[in-house]
Amino acid sequence: MFSRRQLLQTTGQGFGALAFTSLQAAETRHRSQVVVPRAKRVVQLFMAGAASHIDLFDHKPELVKHHGEPSDFGEAVEAFQNGLGPWKKPVWDFKPYGRCGKRLSDAVAPLGACADDLAFVHNMVGKTGVHSQGTLLQATGFNLPGFPGVGCWVSYALGSLSDNLPTFVVLPDHRGFASNGPKNWDSAFLPSQHAGTLIQPGAETPIADLFPHRNGRYISARSDREGFSLLEQMNRSHAALRPEDTRLDSRIQSYELAARMQLAAPEALDISREPEHIKSMYGIQEHRKVWPSEINPEEEADYMGRKCLAARRLLERGVRFVQIWSGNDNGFPRRNWDSHEDVERDHGPLAWGMAKAVSALIQDLKQRGLLEETVILWTTEFGRMPSTQGGRGRDHNPYVFTNWLCGGGIKGGVVAGESDAWGYKPLDRANPTTCYDIHATLLHLLGIDHEKLTVRHNGLDRRLTDVHGHVIRDLLA
Repeated sequence: MFSRRQLLQTTGQGFGALAFTSLQAAETRHRSQVVVPRAKRVVQLFMAGAASHIDLFDHKPELVKHHGEPSDFGEAVEAFQNGLGPWKKPVWDFKPYGRCGKRLSDAVAPLGACADDLAFVHNMVGKTGVHSQGTLLQATGFNLPGFPGVGCWVSYALGSLSDNLPTFVVLPDHRGFASNGPKNWDSAFLPSQHAGTLIQPGAETPIADLFPHRNGRYISARSDREGFSLLEQMNRSHAALRPEDTRLDSRIQSYELAARMQLAAPEALDISREPEHIKSMYGIQEHRKVWPSEINPEEEADYMGRKCLAARRLLERGVRFVQIWSGNDNGFPRRNWDSHEDVERDHGPLAWGMAKAVSALIQDLKQRGLLEETVILWTTEFGRMPSTQGGRGRDHNPYVFTNWLCGGGIKGGVVAGESDAWGYKPLDRANPTTCYDIHATLLHLLGIDHEKLTVRHNGLDRRLTDVHGHVIRDLLA
């Protein structure tokens, strides 16, 4: 017989052993759930206006075979405009590249040199055929404004790799912004220091307001220091009375970063320091031509090449996330990918210029040992229809489109997800790929569990992938 004390002592030890075993098991599970990072940096390439997967990356022999015949989708189709004309074959021929034999359009032939590094996802689906909503969905994970951009989440989760440069940099199209403008890279409910910093390589003033205006030459170095000191005292006093408001603290941090950038940024953006063969590889014209009124491939390669080379220089100096935009939503003839009237006219120069510059970026990162720790994501808001619109154009297609990735932890030379024979919808309609899956995979490669990266906002635990998303294992090396 046991006394009460002996009974409690014996059973207590047993419960303690059980608890210890449970804790060990939990710790083991936790360790098994830790994501080992494969990459440190990200480049997001965004083709604004909806690039045609059918004419660039997703080879469809059936469209060639049935070109000009009446289109039959086997179901009622809600077109954005009137793009349900006859089947339209790809504007350019496709050829195989690399050991993997991936077929690419002649319009993006320069990317053929990197075919074995690229992983394609041809069964992407969106939620809308409206540019503004489709762009927000791919840029922020939501098709309404008010949510942080992908780069903002990465900045918030991982912080900076450099004290002197921003964590998240945006390189817009030189002609203007895409749909939504800065809402695509705004921090929303995250602290505002995580918003994208706008830089325009090649412009007379690449970073606005980084240096004093020319009318302020009367300001001396001493008065400048004393002015900043007084402003800092006032800001700190203001912030002390509002401990829950992070906006002022974010602004202070941005001013302090701007002061440090006055030395670091000009050097990082000075591509004149690059050897001639590197600039030539990117398609940069040493003496910029007076471009004709019609858009042309060399012009696009020059503009895109300057952004891609600046991106490489920023990445190797500690910028963690670079977002590069091609195309804007202003002007005519079109200077974006929204080819309702004429795919050949609009896509041709944009595609070749993009491919030339991006191919150079991939190869340049690779030769410097940076590609293995840098993920590159190519995306657009949705695709274009396999039927014709007005004979030479294509209408919006949110039902299927293409993304591709390469670099840090991505298995090159593969296709994960196919579209159907027409490039109209996913081949397996029950298992499409969404932006949530792409974003989950991107975060996974950076060592982040997308379900655990959350911020409490308006009573909800918000995350980049909302309540969706899974890591695309077929893409992982």
